[in-house]
Formats: sequence, structure tokens, C-alpha cells
Amino acid sequence: MQDSPPKDMLGTHEVTNQPASRGDLDLWADDPGLQTHATAAGADPETLAAYGARIGTETLRSAGRAANRHPPELVLFDAGGRRLDEVRFHPAYHDLMRVGIGAGYAAIPWEGAKGGHVTHAAMVYLTSQVEPGVCCPMTMTYAAVPALRSDKALFADWMPKLTARAYDPGAKPLARKPGATLGMAMTEKQGGSDIRANATTATPEGAYYRLFGHKWFCSAPMSDGFLTLAQAPEGLTCFLVPRWLEGARNEIQIQRLKDKLGNRANASAEIEYHGAIAYRLGDEGAGLRTILEMVHHTRLDTAMAPAGLMRAALDHARHWAHHRSVFQKQLIDQPLMRAVLADLALDWEGTLALGLHVARAFDGRSPAERAFARLGVALAKFLGNKLCPGVVYEAMEAMGGMGYVEDTPLPLLYREAPLNSIWEGSGNVICLDILRTLRKEPLAGEVLTAELASVAGQDRRFDAALKAHMQTFPKLPEEAQARWYAESLATLLTASVLMRHAPDAVAQGYISTRLSDPRGRVAGAIGTLDTGPILARLGQAHH
Repeated sequence: MQDSPPKDMLGTHEVTNQPASRGDLDLWADDPGLQTHATAAGADPETLAAYGARIGTETLRSAGRAANRHPPELVLFDAGGRRLDEVRFHPAYHDLMRVGIGAGYAAIPWEGAKGGHVTHAAMVYLTSQVEPGVCCPMTMTYAAVPALRSDKALFADWMPKLTARAYDPGAKPLARKPGATLGMAMTEKQGGSDIRANATTATPEGAYYRLFGHKWFCSAPMSDGFLTLAQAPEGLTCFLVPRWLEGARNEIQIQRLKDKLGNRANASAEIEYHGAIAYRLGDEGAGLRTILEMVHHTRLDTAMAPAGLMRAALDHARHWAHHRSVFQKQLIDQPLMRAVLADLALDWEGTLALGLHVARAFDGRSPAERAFARLGVALAKFLGNKLCPGVVYEAMEAMGGMGYVEDTPLPLLYREAPLNSIWEGSGNVICLDILRTLRKEPLAGEVLTAELASVAGQDRRFDAALKAHMQTFPKLPEEAQARWYAESLATLLTASVLMRHAPDAVAQGYISTRLSDPRGRVAGAIGTLDTGPILARLGQAHH
């Protein structure tokens, strides 16, 4: 509570029917859905309780807004014309990075504790509600670890720094840093998703290679190093490129920062290698296989982030509806508003539940768990991200004109909503990968079948929907039907997870509106729904 609250008695009117400032939010304690699904998947509740309370404070939420209002700046030269190639950030960005890295966002999955990947995935969800842009460098740092295992020496040097829970943005070599971050530079102009078309070259020079070429997208160019792909003598190869050398800067030139729709607190860049020193990860010619270990883990985070964006948008819309009266009734008591918000909440909880369920497989070590992780993360990433923009938009509309105003978080969330579908494989790439996985890894299909069969007989509507799916797709579809197939399969899998872990009202509501009863194409165009228990999953409304 402010010592001196703002004035509500103004010269021309009294301010009424407007929600007050929310103050600190506890993003763990006030989220029953997260508590249910994180616990079911094996996350560490104590870690998440501490992080949820910290990241939701008014101080850090204000820092998120400041980091977006003051995006990073590219500084190419110092005052004397010497080349710097540095990205400078507002202090608020560093505050958020310090909190996330310090809490173990990038480290927890690799520290050996039970449920590390699930706990990490829940932290992605929590952070995305406050400032999604800082997730990128922390996610890259987390995801790089499996790829680094391809080289024992590099792993020994870099692993302690990447998992140190210490944030140091300074321009100095790895040995002089308490902690480090890693980015990624794969995409080139001519290839896009077709990274086999990469033209950057790598020339052996003793213990290292020299890279020459251009990268059209470099994620987190302020990082201490980058995983990158280049053409070595034996073919496309993965390399670790350090940003800073002992006594010098590596020959990496930043051409410009991308002017993005959203994700504005985070830097994305075009870079060039002008003979940059790089160290090989894995065998020459095996670059795609090596880097895909990193991509596999970044996909988990891009499957979790939309759930966080949806939760943030719906939480603000719900709060607004509880504190705004129209036509002599609170908005939250209007039947149509309740139907819209409850319908949206089912998309949110389904995305959250499936993402954390898949994260549990990342913590597993059996061949079946690994196979399910590969297939499940693609299904979760595809469906959650296709739903996210619509959910955020409808939450914005529920707030009326104020939802479109930068005084609220909704515009930031709206700009962010499409991004995770594009990152780490766009929708079409992901759908083709689903078909490829099912063709090449029969075990993945077997585990998925077992997942769906585990709830058979519990709900006749689910059973009928599963039967209809099998009749529509008696075998893997042709490429042109891949989206239809992926959506259907992901929706069935989501329903099965909700049947196992969510309250009956949520599972039944999801099945009736997504698998069974007729409905329209827009939010709230549904039949009768028990809205009370569904909306309660968003947490208690604070007056």
C-alpha cells in the first residue's frame, strides 16, 4: 500500500469503477492450475513458490515494462573509432536477468535434483508473465548444455559457468567470469529453416577453426558465446564461438539489431564472422545432429511460454472483470463474459498441463521417455502457440479500450503472442517433424498410443473422438494434412492429461468444447459450461 495514494477526487469528477493498482502478485500461490500440474509432473514446489513470489513483485513487473520501453542499443565503435560491437541494455533488463539466472532458470535441470526440467519449464511459464524477452538468453544457456557434451574439454570449461547461478554481462573472457550465457547463430538469408543450405565456412587452423560468413538471425548477440553451424571440409558442422578472447575481441561483427514486432527487451541481430575463432562440437559433418540437441530443449521452452502469456492476459482480464461494473452488474457476473473467459481458460490450462507433462519426459532417462519427449514437445509447441494469439486478443477485448492501451500489459503480451510459434521451427516445420518422428521412431508412436489408451473408458465422448481420429487417419497422413493431424492429436493428448490431473469440471469442459459438442469458431461460442470451477483455476480475485 502506498503511503500517499493517488488522488481519486479530481476537479471535474471522482474516479470510480476503475481497478486500483495491483501491487505485488504471488504468481505461484495465486495459480492453482500451476500448482496442480507442476506437482503432478514432479516439479520442486519450494523453488517455484520462492520464484513465483519474487518474480511477481511490483518492482520486477515494473522492471519488465521499463526493459520494453527502453530496448537494447547497438554500440559499434567507441569515441576513438575503435570497434566495440556491443549491445547495451537498460538496467531493468539486467535486474531481471540477475533474478532469473540467480534462481536457477538455466541451471536447475543440470544440477541432478529430481524434476529439474519440469521445475525449469514452470520457471519459463512464470517469467513469461512478467517479461518474456529475458527468457531467450536464459533458455539458450539452458539448452546449450546437451550440445556441449559432444566435447569433453569444452564441456569442462563452459558447463560450470553456464550453471553457476551468477550473472555477469561484462565484456571479458570466460575465465574471468563467475557465470556465462550462450546464444545461437544458425539462420542464413538463403536457407531459413533449411540450414543445410548454410554457406558460412570453417577452416581448420590447429586446435580451432576460422569462420567466415553471415548469420541472418543471431539470438542473444550479447552472450558470451554462440553455437553456430558452418561448412567444414567434411560438411555442415557445429561450433562454439566465444564472444570474448583473452586480451582481444573475437572477430564477430554485429551488423544491426532486428527491429521486431515484440520481444523488444531482448536483442536479436545480424552478425558476420570475419575469421572468428571457433571450436568444433562433435564430428565434422554432424552439425545438424549436434545442434538439434539444443533445439530439442529450446522447443520445450517455446511450448511453455505461450501458457505463461495466456495466463498473464487472462489474469489481467479476470481482475478487470471483477472490478468493473457495467449495466448495474460486475463484468464477471455477466453470463456471456463468463462463457468467454472460461472458454479461454480451458486453452490456457490445457497448454500448461500438456507442456509440464511433456517436461516430465525430459526428466526421464528411458528410451520410451526420450521418444515421448521428442514427439510430445512438438505437439505441445504447435497447439499452444496456435491458440495463444487468439487468447491474448480476447483477453484484450474483455478489457475494452483499456486493453489496447500501453498502461496495461496487454499490448506487450499481444506483440509477444506470435513469436514462440515462429522460433525453433515454425508451424509447418513442426508438423513435418511430427510426421518424421512417427516414421523414424516407432517407439514414439507406441508411447503416444499408450498415453491416450491410459484414459480409455473414462469418458465416452473422449473415446468417440479418439475413434474418429483413428478413422480419419488410419495411417500417417500426406504432408498437406499434417496440420489437421497434429492439431487433432495434440488436442486428444491434452484432453488425456487433463483427465488425469485436472478437476473434473476442467476436463469435462475441455472434452465437451474441443472434442464433442458442436461449437462456433470464436471464443465463447459454446454450449452450456460450468464456468465457476474453470475460472477458479485462474486463482482468487483480489479486491
